Amino acid sequence: MARISKLLLFRFGYNSILSHPNSKSLSFSSTSSPPPSSYYFSKERTISLFKACQNVKQLFQIHAHLITSGFFFKSSWSISVLKHSSDYGNVDYSISVFKCIGNPGTSCVNAVIKAYSNSCVPDKAVIFYFQMLKNGFLPNSYSFVPLLGSCARMGCVERGEMCHGLAIKNGIDSVLQVQNSLIYMYGCIGIMEYAKKVFDEMSQKDLITWNSIVHGYVRCGDLWVAHELFDIMPQRNVISWNIMISGYSKSGNPGCSLKLFRIIANTGFKASDTTMVSVLTACGRSARLNEGRSVHGYIVRNLVKPNIILNTSLIDMYSKCQKVEIALRVFNKMAVRNLVCWNAMILGHCIHGKPEAGLKLFTALLDWREAGGSISPDEITFIGVLCACVRAELVTEGRNYFSQMIHLYKVKPNFAHYWCMANLYAVAGPMKEAEEFLRKMSEDSDDMSFESIMWINLLSLCRFQGDIASVERIAKSFIDMDPRDFSRYQLLMNIYAVAGQWENVARVKELTKKRRIGRIPGCGLVDLKEIVHELRVGLFRGDGKEKFNTITDEWGQRSSL
Repeated sequence: MARISKLLLFRFGYNSILSHPNSKSLSFSSTSSPPPSSYYFSKERTISLFKACQNVKQLFQIHAHLITSGFFFKSSWSISVLKHSSDYGNVDYSISVFKCIGNPGTSCVNAVIKAYSNSCVPDKAVIFYFQMLKNGFLPNSYSFVPLLGSCARMGCVERGEMCHGLAIKNGIDSVLQVQNSLIYMYGCIGIMEYAKKVFDEMSQKDLITWNSIVHGYVRCGDLWVAHELFDIMPQRNVISWNIMISGYSKSGNPGCSLKLFRIIANTGFKASDTTMVSVLTACGRSARLNEGRSVHGYIVRNLVKPNIILNTSLIDMYSKCQKVEIALRVFNKMAVRNLVCWNAMILGHCIHGKPEAGLKLFTALLDWREAGGSISPDEITFIGVLCACVRAELVTEGRNYFSQMIHLYKVKPNFAHYWCMANLYAVAGPMKEAEEFLRKMSEDSDDMSFESIMWINLLSLCRFQGDIASVERIAKSFIDMDPRDFSRYQLLMNIYAVAGQWENVARVKELTKKRRIGRIPGCGLVDLKEIVHELRVGLFRGDGKEKFNTITDEWGQRSSL
């Protein structure tokens, strides 16, 4: 086992780590014999290896060789592995390393808190913090940066205020990194008066401070204040521009996003991949084909290699601009594809192009999977497929796809799937079956979360062509389930809007005002392509999850333990 681990590391070292730009001093010719393990684990060279480590798989290999070489149980190396493991959000791995350290100090506990903060269970960071306090843990400022970050991810006001109080109690609330984390957290939670109070009381502000407060106002939808702060920033970086460009794009002001991008291009400021994705999104949302082509040209001229993220954004943009054939060209040139790429192209065909072409592409995905591919269709894939069936009036095929989705691919149907099927049956005529699907939708969607209810906007694409009275009856039953939930009234208003019954739309609006039911931001009459973009195009799933993270990446550089 030890021999296998060493061979794996040596092979990996020659091909990956040692050829990394940060490790030029460690490179060897392919004909030279492997150097002794003492070479790799001298202090400076080990630091270079860790710096070159780009994912958790590479860290596993370094860890394996540290164990087989007998170096891992020296505290300095085990602590280094722990600190690097916290960046990848693999909590189980971080905890297993943590347990191997004899007397874990503050930095080790901080690393585990960071691992929880970066994971899918950020709430456990606070629980772990209190467990460690019982064991004599003495927190410092580096403890609160990931702790507050976990509160931001949870969006929990009570936890956030509690952690703020703990920072004050420990006397580190005036530390710059902690203050920046507080601003970011309150911005994510949506309490901008607290974020502004922290901002105003700071004696020292850096670029992260300004980016955090601007990001908070953008996130809360107050772009006027955000832009005012953006204009008076002492300095800006690419993250500053990305916050504003993305903010305008998401708020339905793509023209402002494109205007900011033109300023960047004219001033020679180097845009990032995130910038380009936001700009392409703005072009797609406003169907500005000429500007989209111009941005595509900018990417070709200024970026050495278009990556999977940019290519998927290009597919999405060209599809929304009704140029599915160009989107298909981009798709066909991609050497590597993930599920998001396939979904973007399938949806492009199904929504903007020929639905038959979308179904053929879906079949190609299944064929590729049967041939050994690792990608399986998900709920978004089947939304596109069912929409194509509605457009082409393929009732039998739609029924088969719906059954295949549930029984073969184990995808739980949501609001959108039921709505598509109801539309499909209504188009074909059997209104009774259409109403049955609507009833299933009401039974299975009792929680009617914001994400689920956004799918009601399918009405602007797949117009329900059956008896509106039946749909109205279902919508009213939704309201009876929870009269305080605005999203249920939104469904009824959309039904009336599709039917052209504007007097009833106004009547329902007045009813929500009388009952003092607040509006859900962003739940307007938009089409399926926009909703799919919001839910999936920004989340790229592959071997390594690429996330468009703005402020937190910058914090990570500043607050490394």
